[in-house]
Amino acid sequence: MAEEKQKVVIIGGGIAGLTSAFYLQKKIKENQLPIDIQLIEASHRLGGKLQTVRRDGFTIERGPDSFLARKTSMIRLAKEVGMDDQLVHNSTGKSYVLVNNKLHPMPGGSIMGIPTEIGPFITTGLFSIPGKLRAAADFLLPRSEAGKDQALGQFFRRRLGNEVVENLIEPLLSGIYAGDIDQLSLMSTFPQFYEVEQKYRSLIIGMKKSTPNQAKQPVQNKPTKGAFLTFKTGLQSFAEAIEAKLDPHSILKGHKVEKITRMNSQYRIFLNNGEEMTADCVIAATPHQITQSMFSDYRFFDPLKTVPSTSVATVAMAFPKEAIKNDIEGTGFVVSRNSDYSITACTWTHKKWAHSTPEGKVLLRCYVGRAGDETIVDLSDDQINKIVLDDLKKTMDITMNPDFSIISRWKNAMPQYTVGHKQRLATILEKMKQELPGVFLAGASYGGVGVPDCIDQGEAAVKGVLEYLKIKGAV
Repeated sequence: MAEEKQKVVIIGGGIAGLTSAFYLQKKIKENQLPIDIQLIEASHRLGGKLQTVRRDGFTIERGPDSFLARKTSMIRLAKEVGMDDQLVHNSTGKSYVLVNNKLHPMPGGSIMGIPTEIGPFITTGLFSIPGKLRAAADFLLPRSEAGKDQALGQFFRRRLGNEVVENLIEPLLSGIYAGDIDQLSLMSTFPQFYEVEQKYRSLIIGMKKSTPNQAKQPVQNKPTKGAFLTFKTGLQSFAEAIEAKLDPHSILKGHKVEKITRMNSQYRIFLNNGEEMTADCVIAATPHQITQSMFSDYRFFDPLKTVPSTSVATVAMAFPKEAIKNDIEGTGFVVSRNSDYSITACTWTHKKWAHSTPEGKVLLRCYVGRAGDETIVDLSDDQINKIVLDDLKKTMDITMNPDFSIISRWKNAMPQYTVGHKQRLATILEKMKQELPGVFLAGASYGGVGVPDCIDQGEAAVKGVLEYLKIKGAV
């Protein structure tokens, strides 16, 4: 008699769900496991935020444009799906901070905005003399209270003062999360800064001692390998390569999961077309709002209702080279909040990613929208284009309109890890273990927003599924 198969349903076809499906399928094949997989995605495509536009020789990312090379899980997955030969490092170059309508070069030796070399910090025009003296208090101040979460802004303001935070740290860090650093959790976003402070007391001394020389910002004009990687063919091609390795019968697109309930040792999954299916295990690789609504019968998911998400948009503009007069040497700039600008950052993509732009062309990718300032995302394309172009003209001498522009809106797409995020998540996961055994979470809402972080979570969910089924005696 044939062995009864266990069914694992993965909900959400973004990178976390794709990773889960890929690695689970691999384990099933390698170990001849009696498991069937079903991947359900509400939209008609897989890949989530990994979206690339190929147009007129340009490769334009709608969502993330790269990942940190030191996060190796993505490189490993790229090898598995035969995409590692398409990986390319970013070109390094000067980056700037826009403060008081002026582009200031990022101080040499600063790591995520934290100074580790005194010379460049003293000579930069980013801060006043009182601001520089206040930052020096870091050498004397005591450590934070051990083990206690706090807002990123509170942590850095205490150590380095308001001016360094407003003009350097905030534009860099809030850009990563599109968030308000006075709300974001230190322990859930940058725990390494807390650990450095606990170990060395001074953040400046600690960062200098704990960071290998090559990871520091390179000496200006000295070429080094960039810290980021992407695919020449675009990040969407990576998602498509993973999908191509999956059994097409295991993928169900255009179907939304409305509700999930436990029924003895299985789960009933209700779809929006009235169908239902049962599963022995569920991986919810969905944003937190969707996860909460699918499991609305279980009140311990309720804290997810109040987790904020920010709306942002990216605006890619293509120009002929001659449109830019007085071209600035470098790869882009971030904008301080106290500047009278709508854009929050601009990447000179043609310089950072040579493969993205045809010869004789320029590609500028700007970001708009952040916590507390999201209304711009709802404006029309024409309005957004005008605002962005006006902002760019304040910093660069642009004499023509773009050949074309591509606006990508991401509504409520950036989950905010507010203070206490780690503890709230730990409580939910503990309750899930007790009341919903065999259900696992993965994705940007939970354990890291970067693409490699989502891959790590997908892998961890697969491990959880296999351990659970083993304990159950099913595999």
